[in-house]
Amino acid sequence: MGMNKNTVLAWATFIMIVVGLALIGLGAFRYRDVSGYGFAAVGIGFFAIAWVFNALKGRV
Repeated sequence: MGMNKNTVLAWATFIMIVVGLALIGLGAFRYRDVSGYGFAAVGIGFFAIAWVFNALKGRV
């Protein structure tokens, strides 16, 4: 069973959401100083890119 473009985008979206949640979790619970804000900001950026990947499904 091969993976088509939509399946690849779906997996990429899922992986980016998991990584984004992990980064936000690190920023919230592990690093309490200024670096925590950086981790959370990068996690939100991962959510934005995952949103774009999800919007591209079916169009590419």
